[in-house]
This record gives sequence, C-alpha cells and structure tokens, in this order.
Amino acid sequence: MNHNQKTTARISGIGGFVPDTILDNAQLEQMVDTSDLWITSRTGIKQRRIVGNDDFATSDLAAKAIANLFENTSILPDQVECVILATATPDEMLAPTAAVVCQKSGLEKAWGFDLGAACSGFLYALSVGASLIESGRHTHVIVVGADKMSSIVNYEDRNTCILFGDGAGAVLLSANYDGFGVQQSIFGSDGDGAQYLSVPAGGSKMPASQETVASKQHFVQQDGKTVFKQAVRKMGESCIELLNLAKIGNEQVDWVIPHQANLRIIKAVGEQIGIDPDKFKINIERYGNTTAATIPLALWDFKDDFKAGDNVVLTAFGAGFTWGSTYVKW
Repeated sequence: MNHNQKTTARISGIGGFVPDTILDNAQLEQMVDTSDLWITSRTGIKQRRIVGNDDFATSDLAAKAIANLFENTSILPDQVECVILATATPDEMLAPTAAVVCQKSGLEKAWGFDLGAACSGFLYALSVGASLIESGRHTHVIVVGADKMSSIVNYEDRNTCILFGDGAGAVLLSANYDGFGVQQSIFGSDGDGAQYLSVPAGGSKMPASQETVASKQHFVQQDGKTVFKQAVRKMGESCIELLNLAKIGNEQVDWVIPHQANLRIIKAVGEQIGIDPDKFKINIERYGNTTAATIPLALWDFKDDFKAGDNVVLTAFGAGFTWGSTYVKW
C-alpha cells in the first residue's frame, strides 16, 4: 500500500432494498384518472415499490439496505465510523434518522447525520463522505439514500402519485491509495426553485395545523413543466462541466448513472451531453422515482456490470432546486 499517494474514497461495497409490495400502472388506473399508456409514454415508469406498513419507516428501509451491504462486503459493523443518510422523508422532525439507522444496524462505533437535498441528496452525501475519508479523519463511511415517498404522496393527485416509490440504497466508502473512487464533483443550488417542487407544510415556515392537513399541504406538489426543463438543463450542464474539469472525453465515459425521475429527462440529458444512450443505466420502469435512493439503487442493480477502472458519471437534480454531477473511477 503506497501511503505517499493521495487518499481517495473508493466504493468498496453496495447494498439495496425495495419493499415487496408492487404498485403498478394498472392499479393506479383504478385510483386516479390515468392510463398505463399515458404513464409509460410520459415517464417510462411501469411499477413502483411501496411500503405496505405504516410502522415501517425510512430508517427501516435504510437499515435493510445496510444489512444487504454487509452481506456483500468483508467489513465488520464496528469498523464503520460514520453514516450519512440522504433523505427527504426523515422518520420525524427532531432526532436525526441516521442515529436510529446506526442503532438498528448495530453500528455502535459510528456517528450519523441526515443530509437533506431531495433527489440530489445521495450525491451531496457521497461528496461529504468522500471528504471525511480524503481528510484522513475516517477510513470507512456508509452513505445511504433512503426515502419512503409513499408517506408524502397524495394518491388522489394524478400528477405526482404516478411518479414516486419507496426504497433505499447504500454504499461503503473506504480509504484507497491507488487512485480509485470519488474523483470530482460539480454541485449547484437555487432556492428560487423551492416553490416548484415542495411539501409546503410541516416545517417551521408552515407548522402543521387542522387547516394544513385539510388542504393536503403535507403532500408533494410540483410544477412538472418547470421541473422537467430545469432538470434537463442543470444535469446536462453539470455533466459537461464535470467532464471538462476531469479532462475526460465523452468516449472515455463507461457508464452514466442518472437520477431516475423521468425517462424523457434521462434521454434529453443524454442528447445534451452527447453520450451514447447504451451507457446510461436505467431502472425507472421498476421502481419509479425513489428520490435520494435512485442512484444507489441503480448502482446496486447493475453492480456486476462495473469493472475496476471504469469511468462512471453520476448526475442528479432535485427539489430546492439542487443539482450536480460526480465522477467516480470504479
């Protein structure tokens, strides 16, 4: 091991979990005025996984993904020093869900915190986790993206209920001295976009009341056209900026793992950055948009396709607005 080399954070393990209950387009046809054809053509989604039990929280999704991660790696729980949980659906307002996840996962020597950046959350958390390793402070950090979107979706709103699902994905970041792992990131945010994709009530701005509950202000609301346009633009621009920064040509990119929000967004981003569609890893048809979980779930689904040294680009856009792209040397 050459410790004279720069320390980087390599993805040394991957885990994932999705609930058993499937909510497909045919079932949604019975719930709201929509059709399988419309949903498929507009979003690319065929089904999503939903937690069928109110007692099963985001922390349970995350703990299941971490349990699966430990099945796929030789690291022991007491070697994990930190857990960063990216989520838009914390168990509750006060205690960080990550602390509960550490307890449920038997990570007795780890500290944990939540990171809120909606659909960009996993990429932001990956960057923070990598920084903890690059600084020499930690050797093993788990980064989780987990969301129980069914808890904040209004199943009477046909514009949003067709999009979202529940799930969790986790990666283990480990110190590496051979140049593999997280290399560079480009991130951005624009708070003016908060109005276009939000859960208006339940926070300090609009605390819960009988009125907010009655007017369904605790559910996701979105201006789809604005979100679509900005997602394509910001994911595309950040990918181009990232590849320029890393001095990597399009043909040198082996895989792109985009946030799975909408198949049309993914295809438009591919056209904008000029990368072969075959290099894009897509599983949106099976899971829908699991918010912070989409990118780690795609890494989990397709992990057998990645070879050491592959150039992998991760890109996301989410509420806030938040966005960014990360280059990983597999």
